[in-house]
Amino acid sequence: MRRIAGLAFAAVIIAASILIYQTSSGGFTDKNKPILFVPKSFGQKTEFWQVMNQGVFAAAKEYGAEVKVVGTSTEDDIEGQILLLEQAILDKPKAIILAATDYNRIVPVAQKIVNAGIKLITVDSDLMGDLSASFIATDNYAAGQKVGQALQRRIEPGATIAIINFVKGSAPAMERERGVRDSLKDSDHFQVLDTYYSDASEEKAYAITQKLLLSHPRLGGIVGLNEPSTVGAAKAIKEAGIQIPLIGFDSSMDEISFLEEGILQATVIQKPFNMGYLAIKTAVQVINGEKVSSRIDTGSEVITKKDMYTHENQKLLFPFVDK
Repeated sequence: MRRIAGLAFAAVIIAASILIYQTSSGGFTDKNKPILFVPKSFGQKTEFWQVMNQGVFAAAKEYGAEVKVVGTSTEDDIEGQILLLEQAILDKPKAIILAATDYNRIVPVAQKIVNAGIKLITVDSDLMGDLSASFIATDNYAAGQKVGQALQRRIEPGATIAIINFVKGSAPAMERERGVRDSLKDSDHFQVLDTYYSDASEEKAYAITQKLLLSHPRLGGIVGLNEPSTVGAAKAIKEAGIQIPLIGFDSSMDEISFLEEGILQATVIQKPFNMGYLAIKTAVQVINGEKVSSRIDTGSEVITKKDMYTHENQKLLFPFVDK
């Protein structure tokens, strides 16, 4: 299967290769301020953010909105995102669409955005205090429960389970893990280890899984709570040549391949294209003074090898938007 077409975009590196940006058109004037989209990461490796970016620019074209994208190169660069937002306040965009890298630490600068009269929309990752006009995302707690339930159906009594989370302090990370643990807490058939954090790095998730396989011979299942965590774990399992239940998150082409091979037993699919599309649509509505929903749940689905090629699941694996 070929990678999803149309994911290429221009990237310009600034601030010693830490911060990068993209715009939907040329320069902006005071009368033509853009909507600013700030994802957690603007790197090329995580397809989740690439697909969300597609949704952002599809909606920008449809609604005639000028959009600028700025981001750090990694999801765990909280200080870098704070610096970006501080600069954004000085630039005074029409609105800021933010995927916060941390639930608590981004709050002060987010409050400054609101105090400056800039419309704030959050997407994928929320902030403490309900500062934004609307939050557009997966219900991550419910999605985490789906992961735990999918794992329960595939583990043996007495098994030890490992959770590989991504960035500590990120709202989706916390909610997904809470959902997983709550779905497992009523069973005494297995032990859940303390959480491991990949920092949204495929390489780190790979190394974590290698160590887990050596140090826990009775390891009965692994959960990867985002794309890099899942892919890194899958690569380590494949390399070790063993069979162990692995439940993941998201739908990159690597994950689709691991589903086909049977290394990944199930993955919870989000809808990043829809998130990006609805974030721009909502931002335009807020700018125009229209009333919007405070929360928009874009939904999630569990997909396995058995059902990955159904018509509906193909739509999820290869993103689209409902209009």
